[in-house]
Amino acid sequence: MNILEIDDTDRLRQIIKALMYRVEQSTDQQSNSFSLFQTAIALEGQVRRRTTELTHALHRLEAANDELAEQKEVSERANRSKTQFLAAASHDVLQPLHAAQLLLSTLAEMQTTDKAVDLVRQTERSLDTMSELLRKLLDISKIDVGVVVPVLETVSLRPFVEEIAAEFHPIADRFGLQLRVQAEDVAIETDRTMLRSILHNLVSNALRYTDRGSVLISVRNVNNQAIVEVIDTGIGVPDDQRDNIFEEFNRGSQAKSQERNEGAGLGLAIVARLIDLLGYSITLQSKIGKGSRFSLGLGNAVVADTTFTGGASGKEIEGRTGIAGTKVLLVENEPNVVEAMLALLGSWNCNVRAVSSESAALTKLADPEWVPDLIVADQHLDFGELGTNVIREVRRRCSLDLPAIIVTADPTEEVSSVCAELGVELMVKPLKPAQLRALIYHLIDQKAA
Repeated sequence: MNILEIDDTDRLRQIIKALMYRVEQSTDQQSNSFSLFQTAIALEGQVRRRTTELTHALHRLEAANDELAEQKEVSERANRSKTQFLAAASHDVLQPLHAAQLLLSTLAEMQTTDKAVDLVRQTERSLDTMSELLRKLLDISKIDVGVVVPVLETVSLRPFVEEIAAEFHPIADRFGLQLRVQAEDVAIETDRTMLRSILHNLVSNALRYTDRGSVLISVRNVNNQAIVEVIDTGIGVPDDQRDNIFEEFNRGSQAKSQERNEGAGLGLAIVARLIDLLGYSITLQSKIGKGSRFSLGLGNAVVADTTFTGGASGKEIEGRTGIAGTKVLLVENEPNVVEAMLALLGSWNCNVRAVSSESAALTKLADPEWVPDLIVADQHLDFGELGTNVIREVRRRCSLDLPAIIVTADPTEEVSSVCAELGVELMVKPLKPAQLRALIYHLIDQKAA
């Protein structure tokens, strides 16, 4: 009988099983080939089902990825929008504060009674607090949205901290404190602007919470690791507050002097964020009533150049008249800031000519009897002009490497890089008049030397 004519399923099974048995016997196999055959068919079905399930899962994953990509684009657009808003806020919000602080400083020098001077100083302190709060909120926002990216360069720490100390000497002198620097010749690879912000906030914090004694900025090379410490003899940090002092708006124990008690509570929050960005470490040692020590670990160190012609101390700045007669080319497009700067520089007996654009600046230079000693320029002028370009063009026209200061409310890494390339000083709005005067004196003094 032909096997194709058999329609009995059980009989066919028996025949197939017998055939498989003969195959097993002929190949000397010990396993049940028929069972293996059935298992293979079952596995094939499972593989087919799993393949179908995986295909569906991949389709779902692709759809999810498309949705995530779309959400990422929405987020990036929001970040770009936020960045543009922050840039605008930096300029537009801080600009009137900048003008007001300059005018108040001039107004203070015009007062004839102690009571009037005291009222002006109180107003100045209130504006300082407001501008500090706005500036630090903007700084934190920029860090959080990833706008701030480290740009590394070699920085010699001794002259670097000497310059920072020079900026704080007037404040230390006003509080009756001694601000000292003990620095070894060490250099590191770092972002200059970020490190300056870290140390500014730590030194400012130390002065605010120190009622008597001193603040020391120390730079050491410990086993080829750069260590910068800010040590004060202040009120100290209680144990239960040490975990919280790097949080936003945490001002800790209050300083005894109301004049020093006007911080925004954001300085150490900025320090923490910048330390994370740069990969540094920070530790705190403190004793109540004895003082605090903030230690920064800045990574690998190398021996630095010992040559330094740093800025002057606050006591040298006190009562200076050395900038009288200085010819200043002021490049500024905001009328209220122009008015305030003219009043301030005029009170220091500077010879000032104000312009609002590059073409106007070059026109002023047509007078051979008036060649500027110094350029003070806002970075963002009308119609997209940049102060750094004006400085470059004025220097070219005069054939002189004139000292210059760029003033901006939005100190981006790009602006810092261009200023460094041109050898131009960078100051952030709103300016502190005492710091501006000290920097002008320093630049004119260097030019004379």
